[in-house]
Amino acid sequence: MSPVRLIDARLPDFGIPTERPELPREIYAERLQALGKARRAANLDALVIYADREHCANLAWLTGFDPRFEEALLILAPGTTPTLLAGPENLGRAQAAAIEVEARLYPPFGLLGQDRTRTPALHEVLQTAGLRAGQRVGILGWKYFGPSEAARPELWFETPSYIVDTIRQIVGEGGRVVNANALLMDCSTGLRATNEIAQIAQFEFGAVACSEALKALIANIRPGMTEIEAAQQMRLGALPHSCHTMLSSGDSLVGLNSPSGKRLAAGDPVTSAVGYWGGLSSRVGWLCEDASGLPSGAADYVERLAAPYFACAAEWYATVGIGVSGGELDALARRHLGDPFFNLVLNPGHLIHIDEWMNTPVYPGSTETLRSGQAVQCDIIPAVGAPYYSANIEDGIALLDQPGRDALREQFPQLWERVLARRAFMGDVLGIRLKPEVVPLSNLAGAMPPFWLAPQRIFAVS
Repeated sequence: MSPVRLIDARLPDFGIPTERPELPREIYAERLQALGKARRAANLDALVIYADREHCANLAWLTGFDPRFEEALLILAPGTTPTLLAGPENLGRAQAAAIEVEARLYPPFGLLGQDRTRTPALHEVLQTAGLRAGQRVGILGWKYFGPSEAARPELWFETPSYIVDTIRQIVGEGGRVVNANALLMDCSTGLRATNEIAQIAQFEFGAVACSEALKALIANIRPGMTEIEAAQQMRLGALPHSCHTMLSSGDSLVGLNSPSGKRLAAGDPVTSAVGYWGGLSSRVGWLCEDASGLPSGAADYVERLAAPYFACAAEWYATVGIGVSGGELDALARRHLGDPFFNLVLNPGHLIHIDEWMNTPVYPGSTETLRSGQAVQCDIIPAVGAPYYSANIEDGIALLDQPGRDALREQFPQLWERVLARRAFMGDVLGIRLKPEVVPLSNLAGAMPPFWLAPQRIFAVS
């Protein structure tokens, strides 16, 4: 990859979708059928899917229902209508699930202090839903484990113990209860790793909203604002978030922090991130117009951190594609930023979905390859620390083969025009030549402004 330089180039108006694409019920029916096939291939008799507010992606993917304030449990047993247990506030939403379910009230999923005096015995509820002695039952929540963590990782669960313990009592010694999250969340074989065209279109809606929020922040942030006032410049929308909104600055800059009442000062470093279902955008910058406004200890921020970082991100974008292994992306990042100064944390890329981080095939030596239909996040994070702090250019893309791109163009022509405009900007202005299968979803489209009081000054490949 060639050296990089700062140029003056305003982001084009790529357009904003006016309607969020909705998934037809047929997609959910196909997902249910695919999950049943995967269950049988895994030699499982039944599946139980747990969800709560922070961990709803598996259930929402299958049913279109995500519990709010409360928990929920879906029981999938052969020969029976799926049973969906919900608390009192979510029962009506559960009844409107996108697949046929028998929605039942389970009071313990409700908030503390609500009436639970008529709570049925959990083992009776689960048996009525189809769980039996001797069955092999897979439980899905939001995480699975590997041999480096446990001698028998299939027996480790993140789902609440009272649910797991009750299912173990039902199946008895002749049965078995195992962690089955990999059926949906494995990067290579998981059903959620590959997305339908309509799902990718829905993810683009979220990615646009995230990136437009960050664009508004960078365009309007000023010294003297509090962090909360700066966050209000983002005009956040009404979509479900995949993570909390982040913004922090100055000596207290920590990537995961929420905005506070701290006042921004000229020359402060600032970081912010916004995540909706299917998209997240994040940037780090300085509250100044050029390098003369940087603190003395970080006067060479552009040369030492930002430029090498952008060169890495640019090559990541030029390299990512169908058939590329996670190990290749990991090695690329470490080739650019392997010096201990950069202190890379997390994996340099991951799959993004309803959950901000579904899983990642990107790790040292990975032979897992990227496939058409996957949504992938550019997520390269150097945790340098003071006085340089960090750099970030985090956004999502989708990968689509030629038939997939044809389908996206035919079904969502306006979305396709936005994709073409983003690709042209990245190639013609930023010098980042994408492979044909790379579908940028973000309206920030590779733009990295290091100085937020001069947002038109961005990096490009020379």
